[in-house]
Amino acid sequence: MDRPVFAASLSCADCGVKACKGRENRFPPFCPTAQSEERLRADALRLFEEPAVKKLTIASAEAEADGYGRWCRVEDTIAVAKKMGVTRIGVASCLGLLKDAALLTKVLRAHGFTVCTLSCKIGAVPKTELGIPAYCDRYGCNACNPILQALYLNEQETQFNIAFGLCVGHDSLFYRYSNAFCTTLVAKDRVTGHNPIAPLHMLDNYYKKLLQPSELDEIQEISDRNDRT
Repeated sequence: MDRPVFAASLSCADCGVKACKGRENRFPPFCPTAQSEERLRADALRLFEEPAVKKLTIASAEAEADGYGRWCRVEDTIAVAKKMGVTRIGVASCLGLLKDAALLTKVLRAHGFTVCTLSCKIGAVPKTELGIPAYCDRYGCNACNPILQALYLNEQETQFNIAFGLCVGHDSLFYRYSNAFCTTLVAKDRVTGHNPIAPLHMLDNYYKKLLQPSELDEIQEISDRNDRT
């Protein structure tokens, strides 16, 4: 099947139909459901048959149906963990949100879970030892260590891990090295009070700057620039 080049193609963000939510099968020509190869769809369905994946898939769908519009995300998380048979939960927290993570830990323990909560600064590794430019020390001399958070929780044999306010990119590393399934409870946004969707809701007024050229467009890939000090 001839497929459009990704960079030039339309995708779900450009859809005004949302046919995938029902069974009418009226997909627009660029729809990934219609464009994806049968092999790819079959591969996805096959992966859903893995026992742990199937269990999580059903647990998530049931939690949505059971608590739709009634349960907050903390309650959803507890429900999914219960349905999964989880007893040991890991929480990988930003140091700056450790007080809030302690409240989450209290809630999870109240519902019978054994909880291991780790600060992102675990290991106390200086940023410069990881090749991070020295100017980054202005916001703390020690690096966030999501890899050690993940490896430590792996040793604790946690069965479900929660990312709690990790930095963009650090959360990615945590997911990559965690043996257990992960979910995000808090997405860090230092400007919006950890509500990163807020600027998108104000795109036609206060945050229209996001659609305009800015200093972000001058950022170079690390390998293509001179080292910063």
